Amino acid sequence: MASKKGSDKYSVLLPTYNERDNLPLIVWLLVRAFQESGHDFEIIVIDDGSPDGTLEVAQQLEKIYGKDRIVLRPRAKKLGLGTAYIHGMKHATGNYIFIMDADLSHHPKFIPEFISKQQERDYDVVSGTRYRGSGGVYGWDLKRKLISRGANYLTQILLRPGASDLTGSFRLYKKAVLEKLVESCVSKGYVFQMEMIVRARQLGFTIGEVPITFVDRVYGESKLGGNEVISFVKGLLYLFATT
Repeated sequence: MASKKGSDKYSVLLPTYNERDNLPLIVWLLVRAFQESGHDFEIIVIDDGSPDGTLEVAQQLEKIYGKDRIVLRPRAKKLGLGTAYIHGMKHATGNYIFIMDADLSHHPKFIPEFISKQQERDYDVVSGTRYRGSGGVYGWDLKRKLISRGANYLTQILLRPGASDLTGSFRLYKKAVLEKLVESCVSKGYVFQMEMIVRARQLGFTIGEVPITFVDRVYGESKLGGNEVISFVKGLLYLFATT
């Protein structure tokens, strides 16, 4: 049964690594999105020992917005996305959890749409999609668009996941559902988000979708390289064999 708006709280998990330029902007946009839509929220920053001073910036944001809104849960070094979510969830006080990138490729303006979609049918998971409706990608060259489209097409054929965008990482989960999914996932890196959706379907969770526009990172370097593409193919074959 769906909860009432007044009793819901949304915890945003923001894993960061070298995001000192992006963090103040994403936090400001998140605060504005939640305040304008009237939803209770907290932003949990999980910094993995960024050498660029991301944590110091986060500490300043904590002073500006308050410890009830900005929750700092740093780790000593890079330990992977899955463990970052587990770490963040331990400290989350919300009954719903948003996961998104801290590099401004995911715009917080879509947050109210995710919440509305979830409440429509009490979805367990709401996933942002670049491949349906008004969704799209900006700032990518043709090669990267083709790789992304090709990867997504391949996953649709092999895995039949019941969702149009498997590799995106802008999602809303019921907290209890995310806990179960993270427990059942074994992949790391680029494949982790894909496995989360595949396992959600496998476990019988309901998935809603919201069209989003993805903008390539504003500051800093993109983290998709040749190794990630190889890891993706290996992960896809693993999921095909095990699901």
